[in-house]
Amino acid sequence: MTALANVGASVRGLMGWRRFLFALCTGGLSALSFAPWGLFPLLLLSFAALVLLIDGSQSHAHPVRSAAFAGWAYGFGQFLVGLYWVGYAFLVDPLEHAWQLPFIAVIFPGGLALFQAAACAIASRFWRGGYARIFLLSAVYAVAEWLRGNILTGFPWNISGYSWGASLAVLQTVAAIGVYGLSLLTILFGASLALLFDGRRAWRVPAVFAVFFVLLWVGGVYRLDTTRIADVPNVHLRLVQPNVPQDQKYIRDFRLAHWRQLVELSLGGGNGPAPTHIIWPEAAPPFLLSRAPGALSDIAAITGSNRVLMTGTVRAEFAANAPPHFFNSFDIFAHSGALIATYDKFHLVPLGEYVPLRAILEPLGLSKLVNIPGSFDPGDGPHTYDIPGAPPVGPLICYEILFPGEVTAKKRPSWLVNVTDDSWFGPASSAGPKQHFLVARVRAIEEGLPIARDANTGITAVIDPLGRVAASIAANEPGVLDAPLPQALTKSWFASFGEWGFVMLLIVCFAAAFAPVSLRRAK
Repeated sequence: MTALANVGASVRGLMGWRRFLFALCTGGLSALSFAPWGLFPLLLLSFAALVLLIDGSQSHAHPVRSAAFAGWAYGFGQFLVGLYWVGYAFLVDPLEHAWQLPFIAVIFPGGLALFQAAACAIASRFWRGGYARIFLLSAVYAVAEWLRGNILTGFPWNISGYSWGASLAVLQTVAAIGVYGLSLLTILFGASLALLFDGRRAWRVPAVFAVFFVLLWVGGVYRLDTTRIADVPNVHLRLVQPNVPQDQKYIRDFRLAHWRQLVELSLGGGNGPAPTHIIWPEAAPPFLLSRAPGALSDIAAITGSNRVLMTGTVRAEFAANAPPHFFNSFDIFAHSGALIATYDKFHLVPLGEYVPLRAILEPLGLSKLVNIPGSFDPGDGPHTYDIPGAPPVGPLICYEILFPGEVTAKKRPSWLVNVTDDSWFGPASSAGPKQHFLVARVRAIEEGLPIARDANTGITAVIDPLGRVAASIAANEPGVLDAPLPQALTKSWFASFGEWGFVMLLIVCFAAAFAPVSLRRAK
């Protein structure tokens, strides 16, 4: 214990650039806990380091400011490493957007890191010794993550709970308390490790949390082993993965070839029964379907008398003497090509599909990545659609799968379709597509719903309501995935009550942080 106490004293005593560099590197290493690396102990240890850094801030002339700066450096390192793949999107059209990369490399992770800075500043303002500081930092940090996922349209990417992607058993916890609840428990576990560096026998609380997570793992293993999931009768899915490079997608000379590929993959032979429901990825048609009668004739041939086609598409509404309105949409075509439903994406991607704070950013030359006039218009929220031959479906387009508790309409669907184009996130070796895929698996567990995920370049898969990959197709390969549709589970606790589990955990943490008598005398 003496060696650990010496380490703790060294971290608390860091000053100036050494303190900044330590926080930055700690945050960077913590990012390796997320997909595709899955080294979750690094995130746990990083929270312990954050506690020690705030401990050290208390001896500074301006403790709140010092803690905020350490939190910002930690967050900047985490987002710089964990979200490096965002830069690929600015290289799709390098002549237009590559110059923005240096700004994005600083503004994007730096802006997100403000949430960690605020959490550490608030924690420092009310800092107490002993166990109280563990509960305080965990609660305010978890609230900061929730705010990051909800304000200014939200960006809930790499929330702490996703660090358990290496353990599907532990992820089963989100069926009860959601990913934010699992995040709070994760932060508590990690922050409690700081007690080991206090220079005394303070191993009991970390040991309790370690045993608790072992129990979560055992419970998850039991759930995975004992929950039986049948397939929906007479539903045979075909997910088409065209693997069209993003920089070629809308080049006029290639459009017809890309369209013919979609049609041929849809009608070609597969590895299962004839498909009843065919799914294409986000913005699959390389032109506006409403202005392509030949394409609509092809869709009528694909659907025939007994099939349904669901596809992501860009659509436009035109009015006289007014600019067109564009939507990132999802069309459902029934038998003989009859269009029975159109869903419009409601969670748009900042700088991808619209420019936030346009009055400030556009004069600086920052523009959205999707090359249409103006911005996409948002839809009016999630919807559930009845379709022939299958249970009611809820469509989600790309980014929309990120938002816990916001993926289903009031009328609960029996399955979700998530169409996406992860070629924006870089090649198959990039972290972005794998992180996005893990998010879809977590949403399936939270809601107790299967997800058919169709990605232009992969990862295309059918995910069962326990988050298991029932079938998949390799990334960056054109082809089709033929698979049955798993049945939904009964409504999960999270699907029924939303974030109330997270709220109750927060109340417990704040009560422990501000209890009149500390659980253990402060150092």
